[in-house]
Amino acid sequence: MSIIQMTVFNPKLQRISVAPMLDWTTRDYRYFARLLNRHVWLYTEMISTGAILKGDSKRYLTFDKTEQPIALQLGGSNIKELAECSRIGEHYGYDEINLNVGCPSDRVQHHRIGACLMAEPAHVAECVSAMQAAVNVPVTVKHRIGIDHLDRYEDMLNFVDTVAAAGCRHFIVHARTAWLNGLSPKENREVPPLRYADVYRLKMERPSLTIEINGGIATVDEVKNHLAHTDGVMIGRAAYHNVYILADLLNDLWEEEPLNRFEVLEAFYPYVAERLAQGLTLNMMTRHILGLFQNQAGARKWRQALSGHQVKTLDDLREAVKFFKNI
Repeated sequence: MSIIQMTVFNPKLQRISVAPMLDWTTRDYRYFARLLNRHVWLYTEMISTGAILKGDSKRYLTFDKTEQPIALQLGGSNIKELAECSRIGEHYGYDEINLNVGCPSDRVQHHRIGACLMAEPAHVAECVSAMQAAVNVPVTVKHRIGIDHLDRYEDMLNFVDTVAAAGCRHFIVHARTAWLNGLSPKENREVPPLRYADVYRLKMERPSLTIEINGGIATVDEVKNHLAHTDGVMIGRAAYHNVYILADLLNDLWEEEPLNRFEVLEAFYPYVAERLAQGLTLNMMTRHILGLFQNQAGARKWRQALSGHQVKTLDDLREAVKFFKNI
């Protein structure tokens, strides 16, 4: 039976991942997410090649080994810089290097980063080829269905075929076009219609490639539906605003018993203490756990318990959790 016909999740052939999200998929979020599910792939925020080569690469690239499997997402278009940053990422221990060809922000377009590169499939292929030559870990590409006038299925197919010819075997497809003129990044996540059928078709017509789907996926049932047609599912904002979906997936797809919400918090405390000792403020970590009780009774009270300035220390956090648990 081919993967496209499968209706039962097979972790050896398919995978679940959490999308790279700027300011959200920080190392603190990733550590917390890993407590909920030991199998899902985690991604860094998009990190530009310039930030790594000219900035504090240790601050950007350091991660806790428990976060693995983890992918480094790079933003850039300079072939030599992408190759060098891929090499640095592998040295830090990343399990995969991913090239961002999906971000629609005006700021990154100005630097020839993100979705605008879909108009240059031959150049992306050169970038990927150089990145692959620099590392032994997989190099993958995350891209859109299309951009602006290049929004036909045939345009996406040409992009994928061109990059695949350079050796890339794994494509993560955000199932929306990106409108580079006239829409904000937020609007580009909501306004262009979702075109899941195009991603399914891509998998059917290119069965030798690994095709992972992304965009607007918010429930376990939706994940399972997409797995019947693709090799994997990448969850975006739902995995942040309703982070316990990762535990639900662990239970449903891997058939493993997850920690309950309060057990997860207990497991998080030692990490919080360590990061506080390094000089971080507590709200830099608690902002990532506000969605822990999403869709549960008392979710609003949970967010209120952690908001404001009254929760500053680990003991404050423990007391806030104890108070919430009692009510």
